[in-house]
Formats: sequence, structure tokens, C-alpha cells
Amino acid sequence: MTFGLALEALKLGQKVARTGWNGKGMWLSLTPGNELDANNLWARNNREWAQDQPDSVATVLPCITMKTADDKILMGWLASQTDMLAEDWVIVS
Repeated sequence: MTFGLALEALKLGQKVARTGWNGKGMWLSLTPGNELDANNLWARNNREWAQDQPDSVATVLPCITMKTADDKILMGWLASQTDMLAEDWVIVS
């Protein structure tokens, strides 16, 4: 499927991947945005900024995350031009 359809699948809560990726077990997921209490922010600078906001809350925007081949989560994955033009996207069960 196309990247556009893969994005729609992400928005519906599906995991997606490219068959052309070399890494085994890699997939993408959409992390929804949310309002978080400052104490729930793990990065010190973000936490300190949020503590200075009304109600000590920060609005965290949504992002695409990747489960990497070495079993880590990459926050804020960005598509390359090759990824965006590829038609080998699949839904991961």
C-alpha cells in the first residue's frame, strides 16, 4: 500500500512497516497527543518548563514512533522521500 494509506492505518491504531526495510521486527505506531502533568515528563528541561505552566500541565503533540530492529522505541520517526514514495507498506498484526 502507499504511504498515504499507511498514515490512515496509523490513525486507526494499526502498526505499519515497509517490506523493503532490512531490519527485522521494525514497525511504526502513532503516539497520540495528550496533556501531561509536569511530574509525568521524563526529560528534565521539559518537566521544569511544564512546572511553570498553569496547572503544571504540558500539551504533548502526537508523533510517529518506531519499534527498531534492536527492540528500542524511537520517538519522532521521520519519513524519508523514499519512504513517502514507496508502495510496499503493510499493516503489521
